[in-house]
Amino acid sequence: MGIEQRKGDSTWRRITLIKAAFMLPHPPIIIPEIGRGEEKKVQKTVEAYHAAARQIADLKPETVLLMSPHQILYSDYFHISPGQSASGGYAQFRAPQVQMQVRYDTEFVEQLCKLADAADFPAGTKGERDKRLDHGTMVPLYFVNQYFKEYRLVRIGLSGLSLKMHYQLGQYIQETDRLLNRTTVLIASGDLSHRLKEDGPYGYRKEGPEYDSRIMEVMGTADFGRLFQFPEDLCEQAGECGHRSFTMMAGALDKQKVEAALLSYEGVFGVGYGICTYTVCGSDAGRNFKEQFEKEERAKIAEQRAQEDAYVQLARKTIETYVRTGEKTAVPDGLPEELYSQRAGVFVSVKENGSLRGCIGTICAVQTCVAEEIIENAISAASRDPRFLPIRQEELDELVISVDVLGDTEEIDSPDKLDVRRYGVIVTKGHKRGLLLPNLDGVDTVEEQIAIAKRKAGIGGNEEVTLERFEVIRHYYTGGRKD
Repeated sequence: MGIEQRKGDSTWRRITLIKAAFMLPHPPIIIPEIGRGEEKKVQKTVEAYHAAARQIADLKPETVLLMSPHQILYSDYFHISPGQSASGGYAQFRAPQVQMQVRYDTEFVEQLCKLADAADFPAGTKGERDKRLDHGTMVPLYFVNQYFKEYRLVRIGLSGLSLKMHYQLGQYIQETDRLLNRTTVLIASGDLSHRLKEDGPYGYRKEGPEYDSRIMEVMGTADFGRLFQFPEDLCEQAGECGHRSFTMMAGALDKQKVEAALLSYEGVFGVGYGICTYTVCGSDAGRNFKEQFEKEERAKIAEQRAQEDAYVQLARKTIETYVRTGEKTAVPDGLPEELYSQRAGVFVSVKENGSLRGCIGTICAVQTCVAEEIIENAISAASRDPRFLPIRQEELDELVISVDVLGDTEEIDSPDKLDVRRYGVIVTKGHKRGLLLPNLDGVDTVEEQIAIAKRKAGIGGNEEVTLERFEVIRHYYTGGRKD
């Protein structure tokens, strides 16, 4: 069960048999039958891929564990491919002659699912919609199979859950490897930014090169703790697809000493392709990146909590009480007078580790006073936002909460009268109505603001709408109140 005993020593020590990990991109164009010569434009990537594949072959792994962003993806669940085997091909890339079959490591999958179930962690084999191999899986294995085929595969998808949850699943992967005494290598499949060039498939954004520069520095030095420090809006605007794969891989290497090698980086086609390898060479308790991040976050949030004003304190108390007991908080005594006497629409927003965790609100006053409005919407943000699972008790110490009190709305005749930093927007088409708050991370233009509000309301991007604007007073902590 992944343990060894030193001769003459009664102390048993658990070891990990993960030998190495690989950060690999998945552009089908680098496969000659698909690229038809175009692959020569990224020859450094191709050569680095062969070097990585040869390194894997030298290790002769029993199990290859591959994380792919193009595997089945759920917002709140990690899908692990079930069954004995799977196959796939490149017909969609005009190369139907290129086919692939894999054998799954069913014992590894079973044990990993047991660990997840025991921890009530959202990962398992349920919900498979398509058994076929995705190109995020097939591109790396195309190269590996040229040198070594005597392995069994574990294929895991990503999710919309936090980076910490991806890292934690990586830790369960490491534990499974220990329990089963496998010789394992990891492949984190993922491209970098898709927005490096105007003539690229997704155009150019300044965040594209910024993301790629930062991620290659992090991954090239195996400084995995910094993966948690990438703002969500930077990742989104850069159009990356591998960050969560890399984070899960980092979790599987938790407390392991690694030798990192940066083999190549190219962005010729407007998409970043980076290849790095990590050879495990011992243990290192100091590389406990999730624990370090959580400690830093708790200290930061504790400092912020000490500065929260009465609005945010009420929202937090409401959420904590509801999550722990299922009970609704009564309006307490001792609040500022305006919380009892004024009525207004209120939005309560909850973030965790920089990512939105819930946001529910009312455009106009529904309750008898602002305090009641905060209480009702705080409960809804914590438990009824359809985009997220209800907040769990173990998350409470990691939440950053803000409260937006909406001012009066006024109809406007032109987008020119909007300002994304100052005004929120309401779009209306018939009975459909959508709202977006002002001064949100990643929303930099009026056009983006209107487009997002339309999507929230289910209004088509080209449909004409009535526009209204409003101002807010945003409360999140005393040092951060925005009027």
